[in-house]
Amino acid sequence: MPVTSVDKDLDNLTMTIVADFSVPRARLWDAYADPRQLEKFWGPPGWPATFLRHDLYPGGRSEYYMTGPQGERSHGYWEFTRVEPGRSIEVLDGFATEDGQPQNDMPSMRMVLTFADTETGSQLVTTTYFNSLAELEQLIEMGMEEGTRAAMSQIDDVVADTASFSADRGVDTQILSETQVRFSRVLRGTVEQIWRAHHDPELLKQWLFGPDGWQLAECQLADTVGGPYRFTWVKADSETGFSITGELVESDPPHREVTTEAMEDMPGPPTLNVQTLIPVQSGTLLTLLITYATQELRDAALETGMTDGMELSYARLENGLAAA
Repeated sequence: MPVTSVDKDLDNLTMTIVADFSVPRARLWDAYADPRQLEKFWGPPGWPATFLRHDLYPGGRSEYYMTGPQGERSHGYWEFTRVEPGRSIEVLDGFATEDGQPQNDMPSMRMVLTFADTETGSQLVTTTYFNSLAELEQLIEMGMEEGTRAAMSQIDDVVADTASFSADRGVDTQILSETQVRFSRVLRGTVEQIWRAHHDPELLKQWLFGPDGWQLAECQLADTVGGPYRFTWVKADSETGFSITGELVESDPPHREVTTEAMEDMPGPPTLNVQTLIPVQSGTLLTLLITYATQELRDAALETGMTDGMELSYARLENGLAAA
């Protein structure tokens, strides 16, 4: 059990939880930076979490829900107010509605997580600041302390597993819902390098073409939010080709970008693609969350072998950075 102490200070309206681990601080930090890992311990046993958004940078936001034994869901959100990579995280932590908006009839709180080195590994100090004694007592009565202890008891198993989240692993594909798929890949490179590789047309043509024998022949990027983009791929020595088009919906360089995507001249609604870049110990964690209109469209896309094509492209990107 990693929790070594819990201190409830009613005068200062805080609860401080200290937990010690036998792994380096950087490994513990990565467990909080990577939504795949967070999902394995943020909810207590029997209430696993699913993160639909996790933007670990100042001004970023996380949205998640925990699913109970009967399929019931409890939604929450974080708004990141301060992030010192590897050292500390400060968030506004609150309950949310199904669409991710703050649930105004429930308390919100400020939470500060501080990561430190110890002689035997690392330590995490989580201090929660409440708005009033009534809210502190309300959340304690709801089982906040017991739930946190139970959730943190799962962290040791997560941080012991390095193979599942290493930079040597290829694209990880997770089906989150009937219409949503999350692709994850750790790339050896900085966030700035990975962002540039996705936004420089000449660099894109060097890696974004999936299987050998194809090439990115046309690369028109959106200039501003609301603007269109268009990519065209062709097969060498053939007239075979296809294009995708879409719109830039959100842009928060160098961490987050939201676009729509549709196959040109093909019927059907576009997907919504959310790409996030977060620094981790061995490079940059790229996550791509794609939302399809229906489960049938989701399954049809996965059956095309898109995961293999993505891995070939990302490996090519990584190799290009190593050779630069």
